[in-house]
Amino acid sequence: MITPSYVRTMAAYNAEMNRRLYDAAARLTDAQRRENHGAFWSSIHGTLVHILWGDAQWMSRFSDWPRPDTPIKQSAGMIDDFAELSARRTKADTDIVAWAAGVDEPWLAEDMVWFSGSLQKEIRKPRGYLVTHFFNHQTHHRGQVHALLTAAGQTTGDTDLFIVVPEPV
Repeated sequence: MITPSYVRTMAAYNAEMNRRLYDAAARLTDAQRRENHGAFWSSIHGTLVHILWGDAQWMSRFSDWPRPDTPIKQSAGMIDDFAELSARRTKADTDIVAWAAGVDEPWLAEDMVWFSGSLQKEIRKPRGYLVTHFFNHQTHHRGQVHALLTAAGQTTGDTDLFIVVPEPV
């Protein structure tokens, strides 16, 4: 389904787009970042926290990351301080890029089995499929943040994959 190069490319894209979004979000006041815009996770801050929560949840399954203690429905409130959130995002992106460097085709082809708390059942899916979901989840919610930042008058530059990461990694 996907290749190790896809995983490395998407990890690079993820890191760069997060850097751009966090730079734009940092130009806003804390009140602007926390303003409820009716987005699924309410605000820019809440959505950024949820993305990090999702990354930690999936990386706890893919690698040796600790699983978040916060339940999904409260994920937007997992980290209150924007400076702490930014630092944790930077570390997470560095760690995701390092993890992606070690992903190989046999690992991607294997099934992963875990208990889904949200579905309340055991799930078995190919890792390649789940890694695709992992990156799709990030991109989906970053798009929401991008729209909120744009509405707040902030810019992030181009967001197209082939522009942000000109060649596959």
